[in-house]
Amino acid sequence: MESPKLTARQQQILDLVQSTIERTGAPPTRAEIAAELGFRSPNAAEEHLQALARKGVIELLGGTSRGIRLQTQTLRALNEARGKQFSLPLPSLAQLTLPLVGRVAAGNPILAQENIDQTYVLEASLFPRRPDYLLKVKGMSMRDAGIIDGDLLAVQKTSDARNGQIVVARLDDEVTVKRLHRTRHAIELLPENPDFEPIVVAPGQCEFAIEGVAVGLVRQHMLV
Repeated sequence: MESPKLTARQQQILDLVQSTIERTGAPPTRAEIAAELGFRSPNAAEEHLQALARKGVIELLGGTSRGIRLQTQTLRALNEARGKQFSLPLPSLAQLTLPLVGRVAAGNPILAQENIDQTYVLEASLFPRRPDYLLKVKGMSMRDAGIIDGDLLAVQKTSDARNGQIVVARLDDEVTVKRLHRTRHAIELLPENPDFEPIVVAPGQCEFAIEGVAVGLVRQHMLV
């Protein structure tokens, strides 16, 4: 197979996509590409990604902020031409059936049947880690993380999370999506929008629990 001709900038972006997948298990977002390579806006990254897609090097998937898939045959030719050995895992063909959690009823577990609006079937390869459910995002408090009202957040159910992770947290009977920051004296749930204040949870202030961590994002309007 003939290797497609890439510009220096296209090669730089391809290398960044490859290295990010190797390091984290997921491709970068447009905003992350723009920040890493010094573009003024994610739109510049999008233009280069579209060019790579036209050359058959990558496939762009709708419905997720990290929807960049490497095309194995083309990449093999590219890497052979550059004298590098780069082994790609076979794309997963597995499909996941994920329940969509809408409004969480007071006092019920998050996956209680009355909280489930419907289910979606999605490719497992969209997510770096296997999610257990989708949560419909309400509000714009996580806007600057690319999570906006109406999005479907893919969540892996766990009660354990690290500082800096985006979590689904329960405060008494309310569920919120925020970035977790634990201090010696309290738990802080940080928004990604300066119009919103952090939520500070002091010991004994309310019933607090981590319901899961975010492992992906699906734009609802892209689903059929």
